[in-house]
Amino acid sequence: MEQKIHQGRNVKRFREMLGIKQEALAFDLGNEWNQKKISVLEQKDVIEDNLLKQISDAMKIPVEAFQNFDEEHAVSVISNTFTSNDASTLNAINPHCTFNPIDKIVQLYEEKIALYERLLKEKDEMMVRLEKLIGK
Repeated sequence: MEQKIHQGRNVKRFREMLGIKQEALAFDLGNEWNQKKISVLEQKDVIEDNLLKQISDAMKIPVEAFQNFDEEHAVSVISNTFTSNDASTLNAINPHCTFNPIDKIVQLYEEKIALYERLLKEKDEMMVRLEKLIGK
């Protein structure tokens, strides 16, 4: 049993995804359009090709998107992607840290202390050089 694509529902989905109100789409389509006509249009199973082309131009979406988009197929593809046991997919959505944050804080603190000690040593060496220059 082949599922039929509902073009009107696809127009509505894409319009909503783009954040376009029915009134705005009606305005883009011309004077003879209003919000109520857009609402009726979005309930149609099949939309005439020339009208679909106008909607496509107004929304800047290919006509094929309205003609071929199947929500159930898209949901199926998305759910299969995220339920896959593929290691790269699992790593991409793994919310757990792979390191201990406390260890990182301790490491940064130790690096800060080492840097501070190095700066103090360089300061002392600079003071010794300056004292030699002044003493000469």
